[in-house]
Amino acid sequence: MPDWPLPTAVVAHDAGATNLIIAWLKAWRWPVRACVDGPARRLWEQAFPRQPTCQSIAEALEGTSSVVTGTGWASGIEHEARRQARTRGMRVAAVLDHWVNYPPRFERDGDVVWPDELWVADHWAAQTARQVLPPMRIRVYDNLYLKTQVAQVSSPPEDGTLLYVLEPVRSDWGRGEQGEFQALDYTLQHLQTLSSMPIRRIVLRPHPSDPADKYCRYLDADPRIDMDSSADMCQAISQADIVVGVESFALVLALAAGRPVFTSLPPWAPVLRLPQEGIQQIRQLYPT
Repeated sequence: MPDWPLPTAVVAHDAGATNLIIAWLKAWRWPVRACVDGPARRLWEQAFPRQPTCQSIAEALEGTSSVVTGTGWASGIEHEARRQARTRGMRVAAVLDHWVNYPPRFERDGDVVWPDELWVADHWAAQTARQVLPPMRIRVYDNLYLKTQVAQVSSPPEDGTLLYVLEPVRSDWGRGEQGEFQALDYTLQHLQTLSSMPIRRIVLRPHPSDPADKYCRYLDADPRIDMDSSADMCQAISQADIVVGVESFALVLALAAGRPVFTSLPPWAPVLRLPQEGIQQIRQLYPT
């Protein structure tokens, strides 16, 4: 990228964009100054154990000409980095790691800060960004993270294991209960047609933001249900014949790795927003 000003700063919190950024940086070998927090800190330290990180956004921006940020919803650090960089007149890029909720990623408490350009990892994300965001440059790069992850997924065990990838839904769909519980319950009620083999084990993989005891009641209700303790998503998918979730990136990874993949959105939930063909919908098998 000869027209991207270096050195650049990286500011990230959520895992999705961080994984993309790390994979690109390993290929590009750029000089960077990083300020990372939350899930991004662990990922960054694993990827670059000998590279010190900055303690503040201001420290990361000092002496750089540009900044690349994530676009997570769980923190304000990326938003604040974009705001400070714009004030300094620096070039700002934001990485979109998913396919949903684009405009809210750039707003905090009524303050909207747009980047100069967007970096995405597939044509679906680019198309969605053009439809819902203001006009700006969009760069599409190979999803090197996805390619690396797929290569680490083993062949299915063929022992009847279903992996359910949990995620906060942040809506009750008008029913007075968190959507993630509704989706999981709906799946458990309709297990019999998800596989030609009996489902003997159901592994729940919690979201990094989930409290430790959030799904304990499911463990007590069904002896087949267990919590996943895999080190990473590749290991979690490797142990499963089927992968189910709401709209997690893990569904995209499992699909690319050749697993049967289902979304657990019940009939009363909104439309599926993941654009990848091949993700099956349980509610199309059981529409009521």
